[in-house]
This record gives sequence, structure tokens and C-alpha cells, in this order.
Amino acid sequence: MQIKFNGKYIDTNLKDTQEFFLTQSNSEDDVWIVNGFATKEKQELKEDDELFCIAKNTMPPKDALDSMMRARHTPKLHDKLKQASVAVCGLGGLGSHIAIMLARSGVGRLRLIDFDVIEPSNLNRQAYMVSDLGRYKTEALKEQIFSINPFIEVCIHTLRIDEKNLSELFIDDDIVCEAFDNIPSKTLLMQNFHKYYKNKILICASGLAGYGDSNSIQTRKIANNFYICGDLKNGARVGNGLMAPRVNICAAHQANLVLELLGGE
Repeated sequence: MQIKFNGKYIDTNLKDTQEFFLTQSNSEDDVWIVNGFATKEKQELKEDDELFCIAKNTMPPKDALDSMMRARHTPKLHDKLKQASVAVCGLGGLGSHIAIMLARSGVGRLRLIDFDVIEPSNLNRQAYMVSDLGRYKTEALKEQIFSINPFIEVCIHTLRIDEKNLSELFIDDDIVCEAFDNIPSKTLLMQNFHKYYKNKILICASGLAGYGDSNSIQTRKIANNFYICGDLKNGARVGNGLMAPRVNICAAHQANLVLELLGGE
């Protein structure tokens, strides 16, 4: 019988996974992966099974990590996400968390766009650390994503989106997420995006300030290839600031819609 072990095909006469791993493992702490699942339960060994034995607390090789993610996400969905390219415009409370959720979900290519640096006031809701203060958000977030999954392609643009660069930035992307925290930038993208990308999907956000009332944040289809997530009314103002939980709920709506649109046919 032929199986794939640690990325290579080998022949074996062994009958179950426990018996096989005991001949290959150097420590009882080793992680055993069977067809994408980490398990030490005894299972029948079958032709073309894919097994990995990885030392605990060690980054698995690319094939092993991909196999685990395919099993978790279901193979067909994972393969679609892996081939997709998604852009995130603005890397603050919304965008930084959108990007991280998409990275954890296995989206193969992320385009990250922001011109700003990380400030102390960002730490209440954005996915950065004190050690990131003063760094460009694009560079810090790219580094963080690589610490989650180093096999994702991350393209960064440290710039402000304007009418001059808008027509070229998203040529290679399937979906674009708007995650700006100021009205002029939001308006620019919403009003001009489909002039240049008629068949591409734009997901925007509006109304996510404050706290509480979680269920009022919803996903709405506004027009063909155009969606808005939020409650459409609670903007940031004095006495109604941007708080991590509600911002993250809206970011999750945007990321979840990306997966739904990429995976659904």
C-alpha cells in the first residue's frame, strides 16, 4: 500500500495509523496529522492517506499546514480561497482585523493599503501592539500575517488612495474591502470604484461606533457588486467613540461576506 508521509510517497504494509506513527515518531509529544486532522486515535490506514509527523511547537511545512487548512475549511472551499485575491483599504480597527481573519481563513493573496503609522490611540481597537508604535501599518500588519501563515502572498501599498491611483490598484483583485475611518476617503472609493471595476465586488462599512446593540450591525446588498456592513447610523462622535467589540463585529461581517462570495456558486 502506498501513502504520502511528510510530503513523500512511501510503501507500507502497516494496517493502522497508530502502528505507523510509532515507527516514525521520536517523541510522545510529536503531533500526528492524518488527512489534515491532528489525532492520535487509532484509524485504519488506507491507500493514498496523507500523514505528517511534526515535532510539537514546530512550524509545519507548507504542505502540512495546507493539508490541515483544507481539512478544516473543506477542500473545495479552501482551494477557492487559496486562489483568491482580496484588497483591504485602510488598516485600522476594521481593516487590520479583516486582513487577519482572511489570512486565518486561507485567502491566498492579500493587498494591504494604508498611508498611516501606528499611534497610541489606535491600540484600543486595532490589531497592533505597543512595540508597533511609529511603524507603518502596512509593514506591521504584513509581519503579523506572516507570523500566522508565512505562505500567504501579501502585497503592501503605503500610500493614500486617490483618483490617480484608484484606476490601477485593484486590477488583480477579486474583492475589495473599504475600511477607512474618514468620510472623504470612503466617499471617494464608493463613488468611483465601479467606474473602473464594473465587475468587481466592493464591500464597505458604515455605522459601527459605540458599544452594545450587536445585532443592529448587518450586511446589506445595496446594488450589484456593492455591499455595506454596519448599522448605517452610529458614526464616531464625541460621547460615541470607536470601541473594539463593535468595530470587530463589523469587521467580521465584512470578512465573512468575502468568504461567502468567494465560496458560493
